[in-house]
Amino acid sequence: MNDFTGPVLRPGDDGYDAERAGFNHAVEHRPAIAVGATGAGDVQAAVALAASQGRPVAVLATGHQPALPSAGAVLINTRRMAGVLVDPVAATARVEAGARWQRVLEAATPYGLAPLNGSSPHVGAVGYTLGGGAGLLGRRYGFAADHVRGFEVVTADGRLRHVSADAEPDLFWALRGGKGNFGVVVAMEIGLFPVARLYGGGLYFPGEAASDVLHAYAGWTAAVPDEMASSVMLLHYPDDPAVPEPLRGRFVTHVRIAHSGPVEEGERLTRPLRDIGPRLLDTAGEMPYARVGSIHHEPTDPVAAYDRVTMLAGLDAAVVDTLLSLAGPQAGTALAVELRHFGGAYARPPAVPNAVGGRDAAFSLFSGSLLDPARLAEARQAHDTVHGKMRPWSTGGTFANFLGVDDTTPGHVRTAYPPAVFARLTDVKTRFDPANLFRINHNIPPR
Repeated sequence: MNDFTGPVLRPGDDGYDAERAGFNHAVEHRPAIAVGATGAGDVQAAVALAASQGRPVAVLATGHQPALPSAGAVLINTRRMAGVLVDPVAATARVEAGARWQRVLEAATPYGLAPLNGSSPHVGAVGYTLGGGAGLLGRRYGFAADHVRGFEVVTADGRLRHVSADAEPDLFWALRGGKGNFGVVVAMEIGLFPVARLYGGGLYFPGEAASDVLHAYAGWTAAVPDEMASSVMLLHYPDDPAVPEPLRGRFVTHVRIAHSGPVEEGERLTRPLRDIGPRLLDTAGEMPYARVGSIHHEPTDPVAAYDRVTMLAGLDAAVVDTLLSLAGPQAGTALAVELRHFGGAYARPPAVPNAVGGRDAAFSLFSGSLLDPARLAEARQAHDTVHGKMRPWSTGGTFANFLGVDDTTPGHVRTAYPPAVFARLTDVKTRFDPANLFRINHNIPPR
């Protein structure tokens, strides 16, 4: 195919399996055609090919948030498009479609600037931002999507459009929060922020302290400033030599903190958590922002993972006690369960309106497990139990970045947005993708 500079592969071709593989193997992609895009021209050619053959388009950068398998689709792999260009004077970065946050950190942090990346630098920057983007600077500055300056996007008609608040404003509004429903973003321009260092790390408490930690954490989060981001993970570590010895084979209550204000204030704010009791491990301290990924220390090797999220309206004693009964050290669950603090700038409207939902949440409640396909029904039941019991404290909605493999129906996707926002997203979808070419995702169908 002469219109492509990157590889164009079909089942059975050398390199096909590598081209279709993503981080989360919970969904296996077996597209009819896999395109290894090297630039916007390849993306345009792939979209035109899909349209001419009546095939849907799927997009793969890192594959951290799988939705639907891409059987019969044209899959565009953007990992070769990984350029990042920082303008330190304007405090902006142009980020290509396949760049991971680690690449952005490496480009921005030498200037004392930070992007609004997520907890894992291994995640693709563009896909994360299209879903909203909630990271360790979000309580201070808002969602990553709130600070996008512009996109370069290939729409269903094959056009490469440059969109911003002034050019194609409806499409610009929808792309920021509406995920990959409106085209293939080949690059974005984002704002950067003057954060060079953090006070951050983890406080690892023994399982028997879980109740004291969670009740104290609920009160502590009610008083901390927006510069303090935090979460708590409840997890039984495996008895594995790769796990640090103090944690090995133990149930642990892991408090993660990231304070982006003055270091001495971060230390002062952390003191009430340390006063709860002895820690198995304490890694909290001053660090360069370039090491932000060490706080959550999330896996980088591919896995098959299943997860679920409920957005919570608050965290009072009843919420904590119910959660402990479901996921505390006596519950015997195999799930890893995390509470993450929202609020702050997340709850405030952005300077340029966008489609990001979930602004009313005070916390997110995540549950995750490694997926054994033979035990999928059992895994679903375990997650259903946790989130079903926590439903009385739910906001009733979810967040687009947290939609999972079981959240692919329009009814599920609709819960990520207020009704008026979803209606407007549907209107934009109908205008720019009336045939629903971009539907291998958490889909917003046209009218």
